[in-house]
Amino acid sequence: MNPTSLWRGVLPAITTPFAADGTVDHAFLATHARTMIDAGCVGMVPLGSLGEAATLGFEEKLAIMRTLVQALGDRAPVIPGIASLSTDEAVRLAREAKTIGCRGLMVLPPYVYSTDWREMGAYASAVIGATDLPCMLYNNPPAYKTDFLPAQIAELAAAHPNLQAVKESSTDVRRITAIRHLLGDRLELLVGMDDAIVEGIAAGATGWIAGLVNAYPKESVKLFELARAGDSKAADKLYQWFLPLLRLDTVPRFVQLIKLVQEQVGLGNERVRAPRLPVEGDERAQALDVIRHAIATRPEL
Repeated sequence: MNPTSLWRGVLPAITTPFAADGTVDHAFLATHARTMIDAGCVGMVPLGSLGEAATLGFEEKLAIMRTLVQALGDRAPVIPGIASLSTDEAVRLAREAKTIGCRGLMVLPPYVYSTDWREMGAYASAVIGATDLPCMLYNNPPAYKTDFLPAQIAELAAAHPNLQAVKESSTDVRRITAIRHLLGDRLELLVGMDDAIVEGIAAGATGWIAGLVNAYPKESVKLFELARAGDSKAADKLYQWFLPLLRLDTVPRFVQLIKLVQEQVGLGNERVRAPRLPVEGDERAQALDVIRHAIATRPEL
């Protein structure tokens, strides 16, 4: 496999489905992953923010990796998110991922504790250096309070040849330009905020770690392909339909909202793991208005 092919295309940040008893629904997880690959997605990224990784135990995470590796086989790589409260546990998770058969890693900042570059850089370096698997650094300062600046990313890239990509979720598409200016083609750049995908591709991104793809896989792949091809008129038309949904990925209860969309279109259920609870009241009503309008006006591809 071309090493950069891991990072080029639409890679779902797959949600973690739960059964009525609160356990992970592995049967649906496998089916859902195959559905998205059938639609043209190029890999699977479990155990990220949207995957509710912070509420999953260590063994649950390993079981999810195994299910996806078995479900997808050689069709597409599984690239799990690696995040933990401690460096030691994150390193163990990274090493187990390779043993299970995952073909890459998405390296998140540690949960809860975030300070300065000396400590956050040491954490990222320890996880990336724990394996020879290709790695993608996940920069999401709104969620994790750690902001990997372009110069710091360059430092990690110089130290670790297996750091191949960055998922950029700072909400500032200028970061993609800045990283490319500093590092050229050394790293693949992927958009991590759904409502910045067209702008991110225009700035030079080659991949999309997508959220609403869990409910609209074909539309997500089509939008990505149109934007990459430079078909601005067709991309803009599809983007305008999609944007109200894509903006659900950028609010605090994005997990609940994306799962609600999945349930409404028949690609999952809205069960989440506490402390999250399903949305209700005005927030739910407003979200359902957006979802139902999207369903009623869904374009033909």
